[in-house]
Amino acid sequence: MSTTYERKWETKQRGGRSALDETDRSYYDIPVIHKPHWKWLIIVYFFLGGISGASYTIASIARLFEDSDNRRIIRAGYYISFAALIPSPILLILDLGRPERFHHMLRILKIRSPMSVGSWILTVFGPFSFLSALMQAAHDGLLGHGTALTRFLRGLPARAIGAMGIVPGFSLAGYTGVLLAITAVPLWTKNYLLMGPLFLASAVSNATAAITLSLSLTRGTSHRTLERLERLEVIALLAEMSLLFSNRARLDPVIARPLVEGRTGLVYRGGVLGLGMSVPLALHAKSVFLGKRSSRGTIVVASALTLISGFLFRYVMVIAGRDSADDPKATYELAKGSDLT
Repeated sequence: MSTTYERKWETKQRGGRSALDETDRSYYDIPVIHKPHWKWLIIVYFFLGGISGASYTIASIARLFEDSDNRRIIRAGYYISFAALIPSPILLILDLGRPERFHHMLRILKIRSPMSVGSWILTVFGPFSFLSALMQAAHDGLLGHGTALTRFLRGLPARAIGAMGIVPGFSLAGYTGVLLAITAVPLWTKNYLLMGPLFLASAVSNATAAITLSLSLTRGTSHRTLERLERLEVIALLAEMSLLFSNRARLDPVIARPLVEGRTGLVYRGGVLGLGMSVPLALHAKSVFLGKRSSRGTIVVASALTLISGFLFRYVMVIAGRDSADDPKATYELAKGSDLT
């Protein structure tokens, strides 16, 4: 092997460039890092997990300041949180490759392992989500009236339990961005300080949209309740959009290529920023900024588009991250910079 390389080097020294140049080109076309194997299972998990954690957090905070307008938000938030949580461990287990070994993930906590951290957060958060949904069902009369179970659940300190569940719920909503940032994938780690807040803001906007959509389709929901949710959704969308623009502005052109070119670039611009964020903001503007009441149809469309945007955002980040890992130039560009902020 060394003799072959020396022969190519001698050829270059004598003015023949073809052999060594071909070696140079093929070398720079070889990925430097292994791309993550994540695909649809993890994309769906990121989406549902974010909604579950953020919905629980919104409902628990609303319970701390409970009034007649917040009661429907609390009810919908806890039910949506538990409904979105149910598939999450299943998706994680299926993604392991060897599902029967899932229990090994709980033996120790590996901070740099997305599967390990996710498994532990789900393990801690799951009982809070289940218990809060069960208590809400008891208060709503869904478990029967006067039974021992109903009396027991109604006697539990719902506000204190919800407050304790805010921490794991908050963690589930935003931890995925942090875990992407600690990998070696250029697109994810370049702006590592922005990834956690970005995924958290997206989870809040998605969870608010899910609660708003469900209450918009439920009879008896007051316009005051919907207006509160609209304001929260607009705040979360504006925060998410600002973080997206900040993240894009701080990316080198080579690293940002998957967000600009190809299918992921089209989905990012048209699906996430355009149809999924700009349009809902425009639809909510009438109510939030002009003080004019939005029709329920408008609220339904805006919230549905926000949810679509949240799913497409996670699709783009995962798939574009895989493309970024496959691009050796992006890895070299990342290595050249010493200020990964």
